Amino acid sequence: MRRKTRVLTVGNVKIGGDNPIVVQSMTNTKTENVAATVKQINELAALGCEVIRCAVPTMEAAKALADIKKQVTIPVIADIHFDYKLALEAIRSGVDALRLNPGNIGGRDRVEAVVKAAQERNLPIRIGVNGGSLPQDLLQKYGHPTPEALVEAAWRHIHILEEMHYKNIKISLKAHDVPLTIAAYRLLASQCDYPLHVGITEAGTVNSGIIKSAVGIGALLAEGIGDTIRVSLTGDPANEVKVAYEILKALNLRSYGPMLISCPTCGRTSINLEKVANEVEERLTGIKEPITVAVMGCVVNGPGEAREADVGLAGGKGEGLIFQKGQILRKVPENVLVEELFKEIDKILLERKNK
Repeated sequence: MRRKTRVLTVGNVKIGGDNPIVVQSMTNTKTENVAATVKQINELAALGCEVIRCAVPTMEAAKALADIKKQVTIPVIADIHFDYKLALEAIRSGVDALRLNPGNIGGRDRVEAVVKAAQERNLPIRIGVNGGSLPQDLLQKYGHPTPEALVEAAWRHIHILEEMHYKNIKISLKAHDVPLTIAAYRLLASQCDYPLHVGITEAGTVNSGIIKSAVGIGALLAEGIGDTIRVSLTGDPANEVKVAYEILKALNLRSYGPMLISCPTCGRTSINLEKVANEVEERLTGIKEPITVAVMGCVVNGPGEAREADVGLAGGKGEGLIFQKGQILRKVPENVLVEELFKEIDKILLERKNK
């Protein structure tokens, strides 16, 4: 069962409560470079990214957000560290939310200035605790990053905002260690009803990072913990969005774009299944309608094992089967298997559109 939380709004996106789990990413362009940042945001939005975060290390970056906001369609979060003036300028630039830790931006007067500006525009603030940057006193108290240390650090920031009667808050507790991250989120989830942004920080490259993120984020989502997610991967953030949706689809939490079922191959496989599966996956890119497509290696078990797929193919020796919901439609030569499969895919999508 999904954990019940209060609901907050980032731009036109509702987060928490019974709302869909939101997919986020972060730009890796220099925010000062408006054209490059806008281009990347719009590319990520086309892939399904629903909220984007931009680093704001300089006043030039904070001011650039005004031009960026005018040219993108999804909400923008300003990522602020240490300088409260950057937060104030980002708010003036029209951002939809802030990511900052109030305990790190100076005295109470500075925090109050940011909170007052955020309240006037109803902007949520995400508190983000990272296992690699815990306060020294907590490291001394606990010896090393622990779930309790992460949660205690989060509550320090939460209390600062609550003392100012500000509860438009979202929280993240991230570490590169998966069990630590899971335990920290479980602990905090039992103590508050604020929406939680879930992720494994510094997860790694596409190869290793996908595994760590799928295990960590997937485990929490399966327990009903998490209202927004980001898959943090080194490299092109487009991969973050794609993997995030695959995690959500695997748990039946979101339907977005195609789901590909592909068997691992065995001695009965007579076609180059890897080549066929990769070709199908590539051609499915860009389709936003939910559709389940199966690519199976043999005609013995293929249609039956993939009977829940909307459509699929099963390879044979020099030929293969096209099937729909487990029912065989026709036998076709191997060299036109993929083309015949996509004829059926196009037909299904057209029928849905015309309903």
